[in-house]
Amino acid sequence: MKLLTCPLNGKRNISEFTYGGEYHVMPDHRTSSARDWAEHVFFHDNVAGLVTEWWCHSASSFWFLAERNTITDEVIRTFKADEIYQQRVEFTAPETEV
Repeated sequence: MKLLTCPLNGKRNISEFTYGGEYHVMPDHRTSSARDWAEHVFFHDNVAGLVTEWWCHSASSFWFLAERNTITDEVIRTFKADEIYQQRVEFTAPETEV
């Protein structure tokens, strides 16, 4: 049985988790071009080796990050997103003319 350690819930069977994709630094949504934003959302490096990935513990809906070697499938560590994100990003709708 393969186990993954959730920073909130501890070691659990891998079947309790959902893979959320590679972690990428988010571009500034106020100044990035449509192409830059599309590349952030849709294009991924798919690197062989050490990557940081999003994972969700499905039962608790807790999202966290894992550093994993994609060659050996070894999870180096898991950690809460607040190690990377120090403040909330607010998205506002553009003003429309009436």
